[in-house]
Amino acid sequence: MNARRVIPILIVVCLLCAAWTLVSAGEVYGKIVEGSSSVGEAATVEAVCGGKSYAPVKTDKSGTYRLVLAETGKCTLTVKYKQQSASLEIASYDDAAQVDLVVAVNDGKLSLRRK
Repeated sequence: MNARRVIPILIVVCLLCAAWTLVSAGEVYGKIVEGSSSVGEAATVEAVCGGKSYAPVKTDKSGTYRLVLAETGKCTLTVKYKQQSASLEIASYDDAAQVDLVVAVNDGKLSLRRK
Protein backbone atom coordinates (compact mmCIF):
# COMPACT_ATOMS: atom_id res chain seq x y z
CA MET A 1 0.00 0.00 0.00
CA ASN A 2 1.18 3.47 -0.62
CA ALA A 3 1.65 5.96 2.22
CA ARG A 4 -1.19 8.22 1.02
CA ARG A 5 -3.68 5.42 1.67
CA VAL A 6 -2.17 4.07 4.87
CA ILE A 7 -2.07 7.36 6.81
CA PRO A 8 -5.80 8.17 6.44
CA ILE A 9 -6.67 4.60 7.42
CA LEU A 10 -4.48 4.88 10.54
CA ILE A 11 -6.13 8.18 11.44
CA VAL A 12 -9.60 6.65 11.15
CA VAL A 13 -8.56 3.66 13.28
CA CYS A 14 -7.13 5.97 15.98
CA LEU A 15 -10.31 8.07 16.02
CA LEU A 16 -12.47 4.96 16.34
CA CYS A 17 -10.34 3.70 19.23
CA ALA A 18 -10.62 7.06 21.00
CA ALA A 19 -14.40 7.09 20.49
CA TRP A 20 -14.68 3.54 21.85
CA THR A 21 -12.78 4.57 24.98
CA LEU A 22 -15.28 7.36 25.62
CA VAL A 23 -18.25 5.11 24.93
CA SER A 24 -16.98 2.35 27.22
CA ALA A 25 -16.37 4.72 30.13
CA GLY A 26 -18.71 4.51 33.09
CA GLU A 27 -20.50 7.53 34.46
CA VAL A 28 -21.42 8.08 38.09
CA TYR A 29 -23.81 10.90 38.87
CA GLY A 30 -26.16 11.93 41.62
CA LYS A 31 -27.25 14.49 44.17
CA ILE A 32 -25.82 15.13 47.61
CA VAL A 33 -28.04 16.27 50.45
CA GLU A 34 -27.59 17.05 54.13
CA GLY A 35 -30.83 16.12 55.87
CA SER A 36 -33.50 17.19 53.40
CA SER A 37 -31.51 20.08 51.90
CA SER A 38 -29.10 20.11 48.98
CA VAL A 39 -25.46 20.82 49.77
CA GLY A 40 -25.45 23.26 46.84
CA GLU A 41 -22.04 24.20 45.51
CA ALA A 42 -20.34 23.44 48.83
CA ALA A 43 -19.05 19.90 48.15
CA THR A 44 -16.55 18.15 45.90
CA VAL A 45 -16.59 14.51 44.82
CA GLU A 46 -13.60 12.48 43.66
CA ALA A 47 -13.09 8.83 42.85
CA VAL A 48 -10.41 6.15 42.95
CA CYS A 49 -10.95 3.04 40.84
CA GLY A 50 -8.24 0.42 40.93
CA GLY A 51 -5.04 2.43 40.92
CA LYS A 52 -6.46 5.40 39.01
CA SER A 53 -7.54 8.61 40.73
CA TYR A 54 -10.07 11.00 39.24
CA ALA A 55 -9.87 14.72 39.90
CA PRO A 56 -12.50 16.23 42.20
CA VAL A 57 -15.60 17.76 40.65
CA LYS A 58 -17.61 20.46 42.38
CA THR A 59 -21.31 20.05 43.00
CA ASP A 60 -23.59 22.52 41.22
CA LYS A 61 -26.27 24.79 42.76
CA SER A 62 -28.63 21.86 43.24
CA GLY A 63 -25.94 19.63 44.80
CA THR A 64 -25.54 17.35 41.77
CA TYR A 65 -22.26 15.93 40.52
CA ARG A 66 -21.06 13.89 37.52
CA LEU A 67 -17.88 11.83 37.16
CA VAL A 68 -16.80 9.91 34.05
CA LEU A 69 -14.74 6.86 35.01
CA ALA A 70 -12.63 4.85 32.58
CA GLU A 71 -12.69 1.70 34.74
CA THR A 72 -15.48 -0.56 35.80
CA GLY A 73 -15.58 -2.40 39.10
CA LYS A 74 -15.06 -1.37 42.71
CA CYS A 75 -14.42 2.34 43.28
CA THR A 76 -14.21 4.64 46.26
CA LEU A 77 -16.05 7.96 46.17
CA THR A 78 -14.79 10.65 48.52
CA VAL A 79 -16.93 13.68 49.34
CA LYS A 80 -15.34 16.78 50.83
CA TYR A 81 -17.82 19.02 52.63
CA LYS A 82 -17.45 21.59 55.42
CA GLN A 83 -13.67 21.08 55.54
CA GLN A 84 -14.05 17.34 56.19
CA SER A 85 -14.15 14.25 54.02
CA ALA A 86 -15.90 10.90 54.04
CA SER A 87 -15.68 7.94 51.65
CA LEU A 88 -17.96 5.22 50.36
CA GLU A 89 -17.36 2.18 48.14
CA ILE A 90 -19.44 1.95 44.97
CA ALA A 91 -19.44 -0.07 41.76
CA SER A 92 -18.75 1.50 38.37
CA TYR A 93 -20.41 -0.07 35.33
CA ASP A 94 -20.17 0.38 31.57
CA ASP A 95 -23.51 2.19 31.78
CA ALA A 96 -24.25 5.26 33.86
CA ALA A 97 -25.05 4.68 37.52
CA GLN A 98 -26.93 7.06 39.78
CA VAL A 99 -25.48 7.34 43.27
CA ASP A 100 -27.41 9.80 45.44
CA LEU A 101 -25.66 10.55 48.71
CA VAL A 102 -26.50 11.86 52.18
CA VAL A 103 -23.89 13.62 54.30
CA ALA A 104 -24.25 14.28 58.01
CA VAL A 105 -22.04 15.73 60.70
CA ASN A 106 -22.31 13.60 63.86
CA ASP A 107 -20.12 14.30 66.89
CA GLY A 108 -18.10 16.68 64.72
CA LYS A 109 -17.30 14.01 62.12
CA LEU A 110 -18.61 13.83 58.55
CA SER A 111 -20.44 10.64 57.56
CA LEU A 112 -21.59 9.54 54.12
CA ARG A 113 -24.22 7.05 53.01
CA ARG A 114 -26.28 6.21 49.96
CA LYS A 115 -29.74 7.70 49.84
